[in-house]
Amino acid sequence: MNFTLHLTENCNMDCSYCLRNKTPKDMSEEVMYKACDLAFSKGTIAGIVFFGGEPLLKKDLIYKALDYCEAKAEKTGIKFSCKMTTNGTLLDEEFLKRASKAGMKIGLSFDGMGQDISRRFPDGSSTFGILEEKAKLLLKYIPDSMAMLTLDPAACGLYSDSVKYLLSLGFREVSAVMAYGHKVTWTDADIEVFRRELDKTADFLRDEFITGNRYFVAPLINKIQECVRGKNPAEHCHLGVKQSSITPEGNIYPCTSFINDAEYYMGNVFEGFDKEQLASIAAKSNTPETCLDCDLKTRCTNSCGCANRMNTGSENKVSPLQCAYERTVIEIADRLGDELFRYNEEEFVKYFAR
Repeated sequence: MNFTLHLTENCNMDCSYCLRNKTPKDMSEEVMYKACDLAFSKGTIAGIVFFGGEPLLKKDLIYKALDYCEAKAEKTGIKFSCKMTTNGTLLDEEFLKRASKAGMKIGLSFDGMGQDISRRFPDGSSTFGILEEKAKLLLKYIPDSMAMLTLDPAACGLYSDSVKYLLSLGFREVSAVMAYGHKVTWTDADIEVFRRELDKTADFLRDEFITGNRYFVAPLINKIQECVRGKNPAEHCHLGVKQSSITPEGNIYPCTSFINDAEYYMGNVFEGFDKEQLASIAAKSNTPETCLDCDLKTRCTNSCGCANRMNTGSENKVSPLQCAYERTVIEIADRLGDELFRYNEEEFVKYFAR
């Protein structure tokens, strides 16, 4: 089973678009161990994602979780996998050596050239220089780490340069998403800037592909892969069926946006899942009602209940912003895919259909 452990609701940064309410609430060892037991209770893989707030504020708990799960994996024969999403400011060599030993995958939240526009410390000071050094340290120990860029509308014009910068540091994977929620306001002009920047990014990836460099930059490359492989991105994540969130208190919800919503309470680590509630949530339609007649519904990540709720208040309704974003990405990804296919059909199939 796969769980995201919200180790703390506290954070040492003050990002302008973050929708999380910072509190000094931390997960106890008892809850952590019970969550790990639950992860090993079913299936052939026990997957844990360390999350927050900022999870590295609870390094001691992560160390204990790794020791416990590795011992449990050896005893049960069930494979253990772990990931972490972090702002990176608290990374150090000791932690990275332990994380590397555990085979941990790390996603570094780093907005590239737009870092200081939205991602600063509470006193307003810069985080860019620190993140640059932490990114290099991370890649030294875990070279396949991913850079996770959140695009604030104020940083739209830096999108392409930010992607190039993150790749220049040594990342081979960059995941870029838009900042959503009530703390940001996107205008039609911002969307046009985003379109131009995404076009520039596609041109860069095309030229790099031709010279032999294969970078995975989401959402462009994965849109092409999904189309070639006949996969529906709406099936990636749907209301806790594949990955559930566990709060510091031990309560289980589909994901972050649904925490403390009684309608989506799925159980707790001490008593397990509420099977009737789990079945009810799993039975909800993957495709929002507003998307049923859309020709692009199988190409679009319209099923993300978190994004939908942040933008519209309902997991079953996609916002005009999300729709405009997805249409733009699909259009430019298809253009990039066509150009790469025409350049070298054999290399295209080898890379995107594998």
